[in-house]
Amino acid sequence: MKKILTIALTLLITTTLISQHTMTFEQKVGYSIGYNWGRMMAQDKDHFNFDLETIIQAMRDAHGGKPSLLTDQEVQQVMQQFEQQLQASKQKASSSEMEQQKAAGRAFLAANRQNPGVEVTASGLQYRVVTMGTGPRPAATDRVRVHYEGTLLDGTVFDSSIQRGEDITFPLNQVIAGWTEGVQLMPVGSKFVFYIPSDLAYGDRGAGGLIQPGATLIFTVELFGINE
Repeated sequence: MKKILTIALTLLITTTLISQHTMTFEQKVGYSIGYNWGRMMAQDKDHFNFDLETIIQAMRDAHGGKPSLLTDQEVQQVMQQFEQQLQASKQKASSSEMEQQKAAGRAFLAANRQNPGVEVTASGLQYRVVTMGTGPRPAATDRVRVHYEGTLLDGTVFDSSIQRGEDITFPLNQVIAGWTEGVQLMPVGSKFVFYIPSDLAYGDRGAGGLIQPGATLIFTVELFGINE
């Protein structure tokens, strides 16, 4: 029995490999179209259970010139309902993920404020002085030149002028609130670590990529100059 199964599996694998290497151009086009559609549907498979067999049947019907099982009006109604369900599912998932981010941030900040050297402002911003400079402090309307590195709570670096090897200059009142408040506490020559609650960072909108909605962020900032 084992020998028969082994032979069957070998034949199946061989057939699959042959089909991959002997596809005609038309088959490659068809496979590419199908794979791309499948990849697009896979992005939403956590929010909707696509019936692939029905999709294939509909494609065969349309390609073969058979009449649709649904009227144009029914198709429009179904697709509108589908889009509504899909968006509702995504919003629910996004809301759940955001609440998880906020809860993790609250827990982190509650524990972090107990650490030696951590200060907390009235807004909830937390910071720790690594090096205290002796220069002037900037105002919110000033331009500042800094080095910085931003990380998530798990230590993932999402942005770093240090890694790029170039400091950056920007108006202090055109960044997230946690930066605007925090950097004003720094004399030139200082290096601080800021622990920024989500409502002082990117809030419920997040910033795309690694910064999810509701995320608490950590920034290490070194202030080099003001209005240079």
